Amino acid sequence: MTRVYLLVEGQTEETFVRELLAPHYARMGLYLTPILVGTSPGHKGGIVGYAKVRPQIERLCKRDRDAYVTTMFDLYALPGDFPGKTSPQWQHQQTGVNKAALVEKELAADIGQRNFIPYIQVHEFEALMFVEPKRFEEWADKHVVCKLQDIAATSAPEDINDHPDTAPSKRILAAMPAYQKTVHGPLIACDIGLDAMREACPHFAAWLERLDALVQTGTSIQ
Repeated sequence: MTRVYLLVEGQTEETFVRELLAPHYARMGLYLTPILVGTSPGHKGGIVGYAKVRPQIERLCKRDRDAYVTTMFDLYALPGDFPGKTSPQWQHQQTGVNKAALVEKELAADIGQRNFIPYIQVHEFEALMFVEPKRFEEWADKHVVCKLQDIAATSAPEDINDHPDTAPSKRILAAMPAYQKTVHGPLIACDIGLDAMREACPHFAAWLERLDALVQTGTSIQ
């Protein structure tokens, strides 16, 4: 049995892990436990700065050396003090995937723990919803679905940018004001399924491949 603690920034991601990722990997003997990041005593959810997150990652890594620790943090609105974002290389990254990869590389180096597998979602959780916008049919009318399909037809999910007006969640809200992240997000994601997400989202797929490797080898993949 291999254990993975998955530090997430919000309830939507926590539910996504619990309802879709955890059952998928449990069937293979890899047991994922989502943990909501803490922001202050008694409060959880949301990332206010790397200084708050770093001790939590390090503590999890050291508390259970036989387990792995990974993250699921959005690139969109990621605080500026995160490793990678403060690097001179940041300005030279032309795509969200490249920016996420830089943060992951620098984050792994800063934490420096063998059992740590960083993952940054490009650009945010809602990008996964654009893998199959037709899954919104149960929750919205045809007009909404068509608007989302038009967006998906012109941009790969991980390429939908992170501007405050055009990030994936903002585009969904513009088309469907009744969208509730914590309610609709995980349900639609479960309807879409991991296979379709892997195919449409290479950066997301690369993360799952690292988790797959834990199943296959049971050893460190650093």
